Amino acid sequence: MTLLPAVELRAPQPGDLGWIVERHGAVYADEYGLDIHFEALVARICADFVDRLQPEREACWIAARGQERLGSVMLVQARDDASGEPRPGVAKLRLLLLEPHARGLGVGKRLVRQCSDFARPAGYDRIELWTQSALTAARALYAAEGYRLVRSAAGRGFGQGVINETWELALR
Repeated sequence: MTLLPAVELRAPQPGDLGWIVERHGAVYADEYGLDIHFEALVARICADFVDRLQPEREACWIAARGQERLGSVMLVQARDDASGEPRPGVAKLRLLLLEPHARGLGVGKRLVRQCSDFARPAGYDRIELWTQSALTAARALYAAEGYRLVRSAAGRGFGQGVINETWELALR
């Protein structure tokens, strides 16, 4: 009997951000019908992460089993959408992804918890995230961690009719 290596949460290595972009594009197109504009958004988020990185306040984790990538998540400083200025005390959870074959193993829960565990000592008061109502498994992970839905609005995005949601987790 061959034992699989344990799943580790590690910092990104060369090639990981490209993998995040590619897998988000492929998985979300396959499972939710999102178009190439979603993949472009993910690429912008990854580029902003690198360009603005403050390691004491922001991080990205790759869930990996040996050389196999299973998932990812980022925690970044929230910014005002119009000005790009930081929003004091507010972090943003971004780009949670689990490979379909890695779901149900507790990896998603670990990734979401890692963000909370990192945000508290980094000095954040709360974490926000944006998702869509169709992502029921992710929404369940957020609710289990203590996030609550604070806004919901119907719209169009990525070639689909969507219900956009904002969730928050109070840390203090």
